Amino acid sequence: MKFTGIMPALVTPLNADETINTQALDKLMRYLLEKNSDGFYVGGATGEGIALKTENRAVLAEAAVKSSGEKPCIIQVAASDFSDAIWLAKQAESVGAAAISATAPLFFSYDADDIYNYYKALANAVHIPLMIYYNPAAGFNMNATFAARAFEIDNVTAIKWTSSNYYEMMRLKDLTHGEMNIINGPDEMLLMGLCAGADGGIGTNYNILMDYIRPIYDHFVAGDLEAAREAQYKANRIITVMMGTKIIPAVKVVLEDMGFEVGQATFPMKRYTDAEAAEIIKAVKDAGFEY
Repeated sequence: MKFTGIMPALVTPLNADETINTQALDKLMRYLLEKNSDGFYVGGATGEGIALKTENRAVLAEAAVKSSGEKPCIIQVAASDFSDAIWLAKQAESVGAAAISATAPLFFSYDADDIYNYYKALANAVHIPLMIYYNPAAGFNMNATFAARAFEIDNVTAIKWTSSNYYEMMRLKDLTHGEMNIINGPDEMLLMGLCAGADGGIGTNYNILMDYIRPIYDHFVAGDLEAAREAQYKANRIITVMMGTKIIPAVKVVLEDMGFEVGQATFPMKRYTDAEAAEIIKAVKDAGFEY
């Protein structure tokens, strides 16, 4: 399977007790499908997966797959306890996920062999593709050489490249002879990622900005780079505002104003006051956001 197009890094709607609000999740996903989402990335950084209880992550995975229709769901399964990651991977496969994904393990100074063995064990646990999730914030500098090595593992077919190092992305595309499925991460640089060889994008702001993000990809595929640049400029005026916030709680603030009961972010993440939320809403509207 090759993932392409525009896929929101899905926000996780939460109840006050941090269980999954499946009704709000379904409403949000239906809205994003109407906006021509090509799939969903579930339980990643935007989805607060690592901060959620394992049983709630399982509910999230099953509900998301159910609401995704025929579009693929990629379920992020990394966990501080590796046995939980394996369990979540198997559970994701059992409920119909198109792929699993995982960041490198956090905090400890794992070397390249440790990380390689980690991805090999995850990939061997399931029969669906594994998308590596490269985010420098996880603490491991995943260059093209390492990612190309990991690509040789059975089931490792793709990588979510949440880095502005497009030189390394291009090297990875070259080292894997164009075969590794590369998905751009940084929302504000989708066009750069596509030009560097990415097959699509996964992003946080896609939850609220599908009308602004989708044209970037569509114009690029059509070969109209000037229109794609103009669309990226337009999106970035709003993304720039969001980058000046605590992004996950701020996206939830905007979604709440749009009529989606996504709730607060997991504790102890920022909780915006009503006055602060009103400032965010005003700022994105002043930047050109219409909804």
